[in-house]
Amino acid sequence: MLLHINPACLFKLLHGFPPWIMPTDGNLGGKNVQMGKPGHREGATMHVKKYLLKCLHRLQKGPGYTYKELLVWYCDNTNTHGPKRIICEGPKKKAMWFLLTLLFTALVCWQWGNFIRTYLSWEVSVSLSVGFKTMDFPAVTICNASPFKYSKVKHLLKDLDELMEAVLERILAPELSHANATRTLNSSIWNHTPLVLIDERNPHHPVILDLFGDNHNGLTNSSASEKICNAHGCKMAMRLCSLNGTQCTFRNFTSATQAVTEWYSLQATNIFAQVPQQELVEMSYPGEQMILACLFGAEPCNYRNFTSIFYPHYGNCYIFNWGMTEKALPSANPGTEFGLKLILDIGQEDYVPFLTSTAGVRLMLHEQRSYPFIRDEGIYAMSGTETSIGVLVDKLQRMGEPYSPCTVNGSEVPVQNFYSDYNTTYSIQACLRSCFQDHMIHSCKCGHYLYPLPRGEKYCNNRDFPDWAHCYSDLQMSVAQRETCIGMCKESCNDTQYKMTISMADWPSEASEDWIFHVLSQERDQSTNITLSRKGIVKLNIYFQEFNYRTIEESAANNLVWLLSNLGGQFGFWMGGSVLCLIEFGEIIIDFVWITIINLVALAKSLRQRRAQASYSGPPPTVAELVEAHTNFGFQPDTAPRSPNTGPYPNEQALPIPGTPPPNYDSLRLQPLDVIESDSEGDAI
Repeated sequence: MLLHINPACLFKLLHGFPPWIMPTDGNLGGKNVQMGKPGHREGATMHVKKYLLKCLHRLQKGPGYTYKELLVWYCDNTNTHGPKRIICEGPKKKAMWFLLTLLFTALVCWQWGNFIRTYLSWEVSVSLSVGFKTMDFPAVTICNASPFKYSKVKHLLKDLDELMEAVLERILAPELSHANATRTLNSSIWNHTPLVLIDERNPHHPVILDLFGDNHNGLTNSSASEKICNAHGCKMAMRLCSLNGTQCTFRNFTSATQAVTEWYSLQATNIFAQVPQQELVEMSYPGEQMILACLFGAEPCNYRNFTSIFYPHYGNCYIFNWGMTEKALPSANPGTEFGLKLILDIGQEDYVPFLTSTAGVRLMLHEQRSYPFIRDEGIYAMSGTETSIGVLVDKLQRMGEPYSPCTVNGSEVPVQNFYSDYNTTYSIQACLRSCFQDHMIHSCKCGHYLYPLPRGEKYCNNRDFPDWAHCYSDLQMSVAQRETCIGMCKESCNDTQYKMTISMADWPSEASEDWIFHVLSQERDQSTNITLSRKGIVKLNIYFQEFNYRTIEESAANNLVWLLSNLGGQFGFWMGGSVLCLIEFGEIIIDFVWITIINLVALAKSLRQRRAQASYSGPPPTVAELVEAHTNFGFQPDTAPRSPNTGPYPNEQALPIPGTPPPNYDSLRLQPLDVIESDSEGDAI
């Protein structure tokens, strides 16, 4: 149902336009409009006015000018079944169809909300696919279990080793070592972080006794120490103090073996942190001594084919096929004959006795150009054995934001990567350790020896940072610190994992060990005697089991096509509608907004006219007064209240002011609507 606009209403609306749109003279609806300025501006103003009038009229020309008429028009013309029945049926069925339409509309909105919420949850589905192709051989990192050769670091650990021997004597035979335990020892090492005995049989009053007789609870003799050590509930702990010993905490252990190992490792870290890294590299095992034989497929190799890096836990480590300066090596075929074969000499006879309690080789398989976190992800190979490692490849591909919190290269991770000097790819392990080192620097004012150090900072040691051990222990045990780093770091979106199948056998056998050790000794140091033994030799075979690789890939569980399909299906099932019905509904919303704007404009004009009429105190001027004011510029209308006895102009002696000219009645003529609706450029408005 279409309603035509009243021309008078259109004129009232146009009266509110700015002066540059309205003409200064002439006929508003005629074809010849006299403009105030000639030339190009006159034509431009006429065209602007023409198109604005057309747009205004077409916007006002809607399905109705009341909300009721608009609603009736929509229900009568929409393609949705329910509203039509509300208009066409009788009163009873009209009510029934109204309730049904309202109910099904609520069901559709509820279903739509569920589907949209499911879509915005960004769930993923995981697909597993198997492929077959020639693959690049993984990078192989090997490290000796002992970081340094004892013969080269013995001078650094002399005082610590003597103190460690005294501690062991005190634990094993306190009655024999009490008299001479502290006479020749370096007490400065012990005073920073001593080992104590704690009897926790009475939780409210624990008994704490220093191993060397520095009793804090009144017990000073060795018999008391022996009694506590043999008592049920006795524990060994490490005392960590700060602020000149005024604030102390205890790190408890269930075994004396764990306690002395951790204590020695902490003290050794303090010593090695004060030594330049280049000197530490020279104290570790060189590649030419450790790698006795190498064979990749049918091609021989040696220690020069390995890249050396210094890893604080294991000293010098060597990486084969890292891909930093050369192209990654492909594997020709699966099987042992096409893999990497190594014979390694770990030199177990020169291990640091108290620092390393494990003998063997630590190895790890990883991607090219990735940093090997071998302490967390590596495996051990025993000495005196041949270890065969069959490799299977899993490739992980994650979707990324917003489906999963992963990163491609770590550029958006708010953690400075301290491993960037190695020019390696991003990994979550590098992020977590960099985050911990950053917290260590901010909390303890120094960096830990086991992690890379940013420029301008120093490693922690007892000489420069006396409280660092207490600070490090608190930070290491802090749950808030771990949660903060885990929240800041992200997994890599693309990752490759190597699944290993490990098998071992004694090597060499008793029948062949003589000639094998003779040959290896001759090749290593040109000796005619056997200088190698079973406890120092490790043989490794690393190969692809098969060229099948698995790809674990994430994909969106609910994509946009799924969402639109379900929204349309629910709308069609409950309402019998389609996308065009939604467009119709959008149309009525636009009409509703436009009718509201028209009503607000009309209300504003009405209020403005009422205020203008209220400001005029006297009666409106007559036609005669308007004509007189138009012809006589000295005419002034009488605004005072008139009485029957007074004349029309009582104040004729006063100086009059010009009046208002009469209106131009030609401007009230309007063309019919069909002329205004003409789209041709030649039609005048």
